Amino acid sequence: MKFATKAIHAGIEPDPSTGAVMTPIFQTSTYAQQGIGKHKGYEYSRTHNPTRTVLQNNLAALENAKHGLCFSSGMGAIDTIIKLLNPGDEVVATNDLYGGTYRIFTKIFERYGIKCHFTPIQEPAAIEKFINSNTKMVWIETPTNPMLNIIDIEGVCKIAKKYQIKVVVDNTFATPYLQNPLDLGADIVTHSVTKYLGGHSDLVMGALVVNDDDLAEQLAFIQNSCGATPGPQDCFLALRGIKTLHLRMDAHCKNGEIIAHFLRNHPAIDKVYWPGFADHPNHHIAAQQMRGFGGMMSFTLRENRLENAMKIVENVKLFQLAESLGGVESLIGHPATMTHASIPKEEREKSGIVDSLIRLSVGIEDAEDLTEDLRNALGFL
Repeated sequence: MKFATKAIHAGIEPDPSTGAVMTPIFQTSTYAQQGIGKHKGYEYSRTHNPTRTVLQNNLAALENAKHGLCFSSGMGAIDTIIKLLNPGDEVVATNDLYGGTYRIFTKIFERYGIKCHFTPIQEPAAIEKFINSNTKMVWIETPTNPMLNIIDIEGVCKIAKKYQIKVVVDNTFATPYLQNPLDLGADIVTHSVTKYLGGHSDLVMGALVVNDDDLAEQLAFIQNSCGATPGPQDCFLALRGIKTLHLRMDAHCKNGEIIAHFLRNHPAIDKVYWPGFADHPNHHIAAQQMRGFGGMMSFTLRENRLENAMKIVENVKLFQLAESLGGVESLIGHPATMTHASIPKEEREKSGIVDSLIRLSVGIEDAEDLTEDLRNALGFL
C-alpha cells in the first residue's frame, strides 16, 4: 500500500456498530463488562480507547512499524522512552536538539542518575568515544532543531548495534512521509504529533513507533502506569490531520525551497540552514534517507544582534511569531529566547544558536505572499 493510501485507510475501518466512515470519538472513561474478566478489549480509557487504538495503528503503518503508542504530548512520549533506563545508565545525544529534550535530560533525569552526553553527530563515528559499559541509548534528531543538521541514521545504527545500544530517532521535522528511521535500523521513533502529523495547530500529542514486541510491551506498560495518554477528541483530530499529510508535506517542501532560495539571495542574510542546498553539511545523506527536504529552515543576519532579529520577528504579518511548527500556517520563532531558552547561552552558541538566528516553519500559503512578507520585514533593518 502506497503512503497516500495508508494515510487515509491503514488501520481504519468503518465503525462496526454504525458504519461511520470517520472513526467516532469514544468519549468515555470506562466500559461495561459482561462479567469478571469478560470484556470487548476495553476496560478503562487510560489503558485503551477505541479512537486512540485506530490512531496508533494508523501511525504504525505510516512508519512501517508493528506497534504505535500515543501520548498526551511529545514530551510525554520522550519521558516514556527515558523511563526504559535505570540509574547509572548513559545516553549519547546530538548536541543540537529540541530544548525541551535537553531540559528533561539535564533537569529531570540527571537527578535520578541518568547521564546524557551531548555531542555533534554529523559523523556517526563521533558517538564511539562516549560509549562505555553504561551506555544504553543513542538519541538523535534529523533534521535537527533548529540548525537542520543531517545525521546518518543508518550509519549511527550500525555502530550502535555493535554495542547492543538502542537508537531513538525524533522524526518530527521529517515526518513518516519524508523519512522512515525504522527502515534504516532505528529501534524507536518518536514524534510530536502536535506538529506536522496533526498539521492544524489544534492539538497537543506525542507518539512512539517500534517493531520489537518486547520493547512495545515495556513502553505500553509505562504508558498505562504513568498515564500520559491523550483524550479521544485529540486522537480524532490527529486522524483527520493525517489524511492530508502527504498533500501538506508536498506543499511545505515546495514553499520551503522557494523561501530558502529567497533568503540565501537577500543581502541582509548571512547564513541559511536548509538541507536542500547542495552545500548544506551532509546534504548527500539527506538526499539518500529523505524523500524531500521539508519546510523547516533557520537563518542568521549579517549583523548578529538580538535587536535586529527582534525587528524581523515583530514586523512580519503572515508569519506568526509563535512556539511550535508544522501547521498549515507559517510560523516564525527566535530559538535563543523561545524554544531553546532552557539551554545555557554558551551551549546554545556552540551549536550555532546565536542571537540573530531565526527559525521558520514555512506553511502552505501562496509562496509569493510569504516571500513578500519576509522582504517587507527585512526592510526594517
